[in-house]
Amino acid sequence: MLSGQPIIILKENVERNYGKEAQRSNIAAAKAIAGAVRSTLGPRGMDKMLVSPTGDIVITNDGATILGEIAVQHPGAKMVIEVARTQDDEVGDGTTTAVILVGALMEQAESMLEQGIHPTVIAQGYRMGMEKALEIVNSLSLKLDPSDRKLLIKIADTAITGKSIEQVKTKLDGIIVDAVMTVAEKANGKILVDEEDVMIKKQKGSSMDDAELIRGVVIDKTRVHEGMPKKITKAKVALIATPLEITKTQVKAKIKISTAEQINAFSQQEREALKKLADMIIDSGANVLLCQKGISDIAQFYLAKAGILAIEDVPEKDMKYAGRALHATIVTKPESLTAKDLGAADLVEEDSEGSVTRISGCKNPKTTTILLRGTSDYLLDELERAVVDGTRVVMDAMEDGTYVVGGGAVETELLMKIREYAQTVGGRVQIAIEAYAAAYESIPRALAENSGFNPIDKLVELKNVHSKGKKNAGLNVYEGKVVDMLAEGVIEPLRSKRQSIQSASETAVMLIRVDDMMITQQGGRGGAPHGM
Repeated sequence: MLSGQPIIILKENVERNYGKEAQRSNIAAAKAIAGAVRSTLGPRGMDKMLVSPTGDIVITNDGATILGEIAVQHPGAKMVIEVARTQDDEVGDGTTTAVILVGALMEQAESMLEQGIHPTVIAQGYRMGMEKALEIVNSLSLKLDPSDRKLLIKIADTAITGKSIEQVKTKLDGIIVDAVMTVAEKANGKILVDEEDVMIKKQKGSSMDDAELIRGVVIDKTRVHEGMPKKITKAKVALIATPLEITKTQVKAKIKISTAEQINAFSQQEREALKKLADMIIDSGANVLLCQKGISDIAQFYLAKAGILAIEDVPEKDMKYAGRALHATIVTKPESLTAKDLGAADLVEEDSEGSVTRISGCKNPKTTTILLRGTSDYLLDELERAVVDGTRVVMDAMEDGTYVVGGGAVETELLMKIREYAQTVGGRVQIAIEAYAAAYESIPRALAENSGFNPIDKLVELKNVHSKGKKNAGLNVYEGKVVDMLAEGVIEPLRSKRQSIQSASETAVMLIRVDDMMITQQGGRGGAPHGM
């Protein structure tokens, strides 16, 4: 106000929340998002059914998928969803844990703000708590040998457990680990795994038990001509990026044909040109052809006559994938194709159901394919999500060579150790660090709740066992007992735990420091008076 007149700063379509109202709004949003996924945590977590405006249904308990599908408007809620997205991109698992942790940290901040503790003090305490938490987690980590298949299977099993495809998880664990170990490369003493090197393909109609690992590539196409063989053993595969057909000229031209002989000569010339293209492939010694573009009918005839299995219109991604799996070179012109460019595979076979072609038995393949089968699209999608999570955590564990125990053991240890650390700090920051420690109760609490046990009883039991120095003690969600999680084989990559702690803490600090929200609404009359 200036001399009784309002100073117009914001447009009419800008909604402003400030002070405690803005803080309460962000806290409520974070708690609501955490509440939406809390019931999905753990092996006995529940699933969510998400229906899009077009009627598409997704049934899952994967945190990243749930939060990616739901439409939110609140900016604070969008920031919490970003935590899940970051966790999924960086690690591939632990999204639900990260989001529950953000909600718990905001809930703790709410009670401190009501006590009159300044947001800056809370933020400082949370940062100090996060640094201590990362230090503690590192000290709890255990070393992993990247070639230890049994241990890697346990890591994959922990990530998959709790999905709605548990009846086939034992088979999937082995497939996932073998797929990742096949494509892992050693460079400068470190293991490197590119997630793009493990392709996941889905096929509807068969039982989930029929999932298999193919040391090669699966192409969603079949042979172009009925006269071609369905199966080739000891395959020599040619990869060609250009079409095997007569291409049209770039300039406009007219050809005047006045006699039947001219028509025959014209057709004969075209046949000869296409036969020449087919002969180039036959002469190279190839018995399988993958073409990124089309193959003309005449070329198909000559290829079929030579006993070559050819597939046309293969997507560029699949061509590159096949090149890495087969150790083959993708050539741009048939005339430049030589025996050196061909890839080798033990078997190229059209699937009995006639929908895909499998190229398997590649020697030292740089890529592998996990072929999943299921009776419905919903089941296949959830199966794919489980396998993606499993492959990512195995990759993380192999690359870092470290892992930690699960079942709420790490969170209980953090809860107790950070509280001890808070005692050494003093002042108001101590209250914030203690509150930060208390937020870690949310994970074992949610595990107990989702498994049908009394969360307070289980939390007291966990704290009691950890106070006696048993740092690997966690909750067995099936029996309700506190057991050694390392002995149970419930383990996960250190990277997953570090990322969830870091992203959750940093997002909570950012939200706590917000005391003013100015949201521009769509529409509205720009320039209309709005006092500030």
